[in-house]
Amino acid sequence: MALQGDNVVVSARKLERMFSMKGGKGEASYANNSQAQAQHARSMLHLLEGALDSVQLESPETPFVVADLGCSCGGNTIYIMEVIIRHITKRFEAMGCEPPEFSAFFSDLPSNDFNTLFQLLPPLAIDGGSMEECLAAKGHRSYFAAGVPGSFYRRLFPARSVDVFHSAFSLHWLSQVPEIVMDKRSTAYNKGRVFIHGANEATANAYKKQFQTDLAGFLRCRALEMKRSGSMFLVCLGRTSVDPTDQGGAGLLFGTHFQDAWDDLVQEGLVDAEKRDSFNIPVYAPSLQDFKEVVEADGSFGINNLQVFRGGSPLVVNRPDDAAEVGRALANSCRSVCGVLVDAHIGDQLSDELFARLERRATSHAKDLVEKVQFFHIVASLSSVA
Repeated sequence: MALQGDNVVVSARKLERMFSMKGGKGEASYANNSQAQAQHARSMLHLLEGALDSVQLESPETPFVVADLGCSCGGNTIYIMEVIIRHITKRFEAMGCEPPEFSAFFSDLPSNDFNTLFQLLPPLAIDGGSMEECLAAKGHRSYFAAGVPGSFYRRLFPARSVDVFHSAFSLHWLSQVPEIVMDKRSTAYNKGRVFIHGANEATANAYKKQFQTDLAGFLRCRALEMKRSGSMFLVCLGRTSVDPTDQGGAGLLFGTHFQDAWDDLVQEGLVDAEKRDSFNIPVYAPSLQDFKEVVEADGSFGINNLQVFRGGSPLVVNRPDDAAEVGRALANSCRSVCGVLVDAHIGDQLSDELFARLERRATSHAKDLVEKVQFFHIVASLSSVA
């Protein structure tokens, strides 16, 4: 990691250049700590399939294009891509048509570990063979795959080129930490905290405004890129409280014990308070109303379905009564999604110290975590109105 020490992550460009889920296949990697996301995604398959039923199918002679935005580097994105293509294939077959050729675009920031992702892709059935042969071959993929590096808050694809957009567990990540949150002269300065859970109203409103600005930019780009017959299925962390300072499950993951672990480093003299205060997690879990306001103000998409969905716990453990396993799971889960940011801010060695303290604190509160940590998601199925 090139960015360390005094490199405070603030601007969108800096964040875009270095942010990613933790790559590789190590203990704290995203690939090995995304079982909860897999379970949550499977529990929403009926909603995804409902969104796919709203896609207006074109001639099977035209390639069908699917894009997964914020794909990360684990197997979840591949599983969902196969679900989408199987469902669309069945729809074509129900019409008495041969399925089209499929193109699958896996998109994330340039720093994403695309190498690990591509190593997980099954091979095409036969080099130079037909798509029908690919579809018939077990253990092989029935689509042509490509990676698309870039921020989904900007344009990624040619106009009117994508049939289905899918994005899960990504849109709560902001393009940047709001600048006024880092400004000591501002009432929104998040002094003493590394997340907005439990922060003051001005800080929370700055995050809310950043989320709404980012989501509006996302929708503008997709409105240009999606075919008029297409559909979009979006999932992001959400909350049930109207209070933006209450971030629900996200607050329990990035606040509470994670916050306490930072305070431990400050109290032990390993990190000064100003260094802690200059770090903020760029995540905002919106309410249903937060999300709906942006979609309606944009006006490019009709809402087929918009709801808060209870996803369950982010902690997937074999023995819920084993406090050490629970503590390790929480620390690894947290590190897999924000470890790159922590490494860049305080360096690898202090990052190890931070997550060791998080694991100890989570272990001592394991029973409470198992009982109380629940994630809620905003789930949206949108279609073009143009």
